[in-house]
Formats: sequence, C-alpha cells, structure tokens
Amino acid sequence: MEQRFPFNQAASVSKAARPNYPETLIDDVVSYAGLKPNDAILEVGCGTGQATKSFAARGYSILAIDPGSEMVRAARKSLAKFANVKLIETTFEGWPPERGAFRLVIAAQSWHWVAPEMRFAKAAEVLWPDGSLAVFGHVPVGLPAPLLEQFKQIYLRHTSHWGPPPEAGYLPNGPFKGWFDASGLFGPVEHESYPWKWHHTASSYVKLLRTRSYHRMLAPAKLEELLEEITKAIDSHGGAFDADYETHLYMARRLDRDRVLRTLN
Repeated sequence: MEQRFPFNQAASVSKAARPNYPETLIDDVVSYAGLKPNDAILEVGCGTGQATKSFAARGYSILAIDPGSEMVRAARKSLAKFANVKLIETTFEGWPPERGAFRLVIAAQSWHWVAPEMRFAKAAEVLWPDGSLAVFGHVPVGLPAPLLEQFKQIYLRHTSHWGPPPEAGYLPNGPFKGWFDASGLFGPVEHESYPWKWHHTASSYVKLLRTRSYHRMLAPAKLEELLEEITKAIDSHGGAFDADYETHLYMARRLDRDRVLRTLN
C-alpha cells in the first residue's frame, strides 16, 4: 500500500489533530504569485482542507484534489461555506490536466507523495506562463530533552527505529529546492521559514501521531502499545509540553520556455 493512502483512514482525526498554516505564509504565497481576485488555484492533496480554507477565505477560485474519499468528505464538510472551492477525489497523477488554467499550484504537506516524474511537469502544464508553484510543510524541530530521550527509548523498543521524521525533508537541507532546480521547468526557488510553538497534552499529541503515515503502517496492537507508553511518558512530565515547529515554504515561477527560445532566436 502506498504510504499516502493510509491518511485517508485517519481523516476525522487528522481534521482535529493537524495544525493550520501560518497566515503570514498564506500572505507571502499570495504576494509572490501576484494573485488577483478570482484567480484560479489548484491544490494538490488538500487533505481535510486546512490550507484550502485560508486561500478560500481570500476569495480565490480553488480546485482542490485528494485521492482519499474520507479526506474529501471531511474537506467538503469543513469548506461547505465556500462556494469558490471545488473538490475532486483523485490523485494528481490521474487527474486530467487543464492546460494553462491556474495562476498558482499549491501543495501543503503532500508534494513528496506525487510521482517524481510527474510532479513538476504536470504543474508546469497547468500553470499560466508566469504562474507559480508553492509547496510547504510543517516540521517538528524540538522537544523537551528529557521527553525526547524517553520517546527515543520507546520507539527503539517498539519499532527498532529512531530518526528524523519524514517531515524533516521540508528543512532547507532536504530535497525540495533540488527537485525544483532539477526539473528545469521553474525559475529560482524562494524559501521562507516560519517558526512557532505548539502546546500539546498527552491526548492531543497521541491524536497527532495517529495521523502520521509511519504510525498508520504499524500493526494495530503494536501501535496501541507504543501510544500507551508515549502517553505515560508525557504524563510523567506533567501531562503537557511545548514543541518547537517550523513551517517551510518553497516557491518558484514557471519558466516560459517558448518566450526564452524566441528571445534566443
């Protein structure tokens, strides 16, 4: 099973447990893309609509796609008041492209799930000649040291694995800028970082863990044992803690190859 599809099974939990995106990030994307009222946005992997609603509230026309039926159902519920949002249950790979139809393509915590050979080529195909692609995601970057050490021992006992979470790929030393550059379809990448703190209780943190793909892939009994120990560890440190997070944004404009060729000739 592809790891992106277990998210569908956690739609209701994801809607409640996952954080929103910083409004300053949304403002920066809008400014960079030069969006005007009623400009069209394509969202790849909308999930339950957490990023969608911030763009929808600004009045833009949004086509949001996601492969998970439960995710789309949850998004429809949370975005019901926005007549400017259309939701389609499909993968980006399987979606019939609308050539040159969008001023902006966005992907919140989802771009790494798209087939590498199609990511940038299809985004470039559906964008205006000067359209923009913006991908972004949250990264946990710091836990209280005593709790971090306890978590490490718990994961090693239950999974024999401890290391950076998959979200760490969104950090500047991850692959995103290189992916943009290697595509040859987009101009220079602009990167922004948004630090913030998230206050967790044992309950809220465990709910968040249930939405993560590498937990969803565990056998149910093993997952419950792991989460029970995580809960006990948090309770032993007062039942709550603050975690440091960063949201990383990568943006670039589509290259107009035809215009470049005309200039060279």
